[in-house]
Amino acid sequence: MSWVRQPSEKLLAVKPAPEIGPVSIRMEQPSDAPQIRDLVEASFPGLGEALLVDRLRSDGDLVLSLVAEDGGVVVGYIAFSRINIEGAEAPFGAVALAPLAVYSDYQSQGVATQLVREGHACLAFLGETLSVVLGEPQYYGRFGYSNRRVAGFESEYQSPFLMGLSFGAAPWEGRLVYPPAFGALAEDAPLQAHD
Repeated sequence: MSWVRQPSEKLLAVKPAPEIGPVSIRMEQPSDAPQIRDLVEASFPGLGEALLVDRLRSDGDLVLSLVAEDGGVVVGYIAFSRINIEGAEAPFGAVALAPLAVYSDYQSQGVATQLVREGHACLAFLGETLSVVLGEPQYYGRFGYSNRRVAGFESEYQSPFLMGLSFGAAPWEGRLVYPPAFGALAEDAPLQAHD
C-alpha cells in the first residue's frame, strides 16, 4: 500500500473494531444460566435484575426466555414472565417483558430488536395475548408498546413508562399482579441509585 503521506504512529496503532458475526436466537437452555447471569450483571447497575431472573427461573414464572448467541457465547437475553390481571372478570394471564439485555459490543446492531420480535412471534404462537413492559417509551414504542394500552390497569408501576402490547383479545382494565420476584426487585431498587 502506498501512502500520499506517511500516517502517524497513533493512526497506525489503532486496531480495527472486532468484527461481530451474525447472532442466532434460540430458547434458553439450563446450561445458559451462568452466561445469562454474567450478561445481566454487566448490563444493569447492581444485582437486582440478575436476582430477578434467577428467582423467576427458580419459581417457575418464566413463560419464555430467549438468548442471542454468537460463537457459543450468550450475547443477548430476553425474558417474559407470567403476570395476572385480576378484576371483575375471571383472572387473566398476561406476560411481562423483563429484562432485555445485550452486551455493549453488540448494541446498535439489531440484536435486541431480533430478541423482541422473535419473542413476540413465539408468544403469539403460544396463544399469549398481552405483553407488558416497564421501560423507555421511545424505545419500546417502536415495537408497538404504548401506555394507552395499559392506562386502565391498577399497578404499583403505573406511570408513562408502563406500556402494553396486544397480540389478541385481552382485558383493558383490572389489577396487574406480578410474580413475587418483582417485589424483591422493588425492595432492592433504593440501593440502585442509577436505575
